[in-house]
Amino acid sequence: MHRDVERQRRQEMSTLYASLRTLLPLEYIKGKRAISDHMNGAVSYVKDLQKRIDGLNAKRDELKKASDNWSGFEQGMTSNEAFPSSAVVRQSLDGVEVVISTSVGPKSLTLSRVLQLLLEEGLDVVNCTTTRIDGGLIHTIQTEVSDLRGVHVPYLEQKLNKVISSLSQTS
Repeated sequence: MHRDVERQRRQEMSTLYASLRTLLPLEYIKGKRAISDHMNGAVSYVKDLQKRIDGLNAKRDELKKASDNWSGFEQGMTSNEAFPSSAVVRQSLDGVEVVISTSVGPKSLTLSRVLQLLLEEGLDVVNCTTTRIDGGLIHTIQTEVSDLRGVHVPYLEQKLNKVISSLSQTS
């Protein structure tokens, strides 16, 4: 009776070890034959996964903090607007990043108008992303320029906000 129970226990453990082995990536079990090596590989894999989770959590927190820094959109907001319209311009490594928040409607600032203004300033648009939020749009535009000294960031931001305010006054 005792031998049968022990044999069944060993078979069950063998099945569980085989199952564990199938869950581990090859780099954690490659060339290893002993069960203890597989267990050490599993421990290393779990530790590596935990490090990746911690890194991703830190990156998420950093992105949340960065998105909170973009809360400067409220500067053009009035009490009767459903969605604030404004522009934020920041210098990046090889160009300028422009973030435009605008309402959706016939009198709102169009993306084509923003792109036209950026081209007039000598900026080359390399990427543009539009996100719809709370009845409005947020355009994030990445630009490049050959000589950053020729770009006056505060002037560009002022010019964009002036266009936005002129549109809101006509509505």
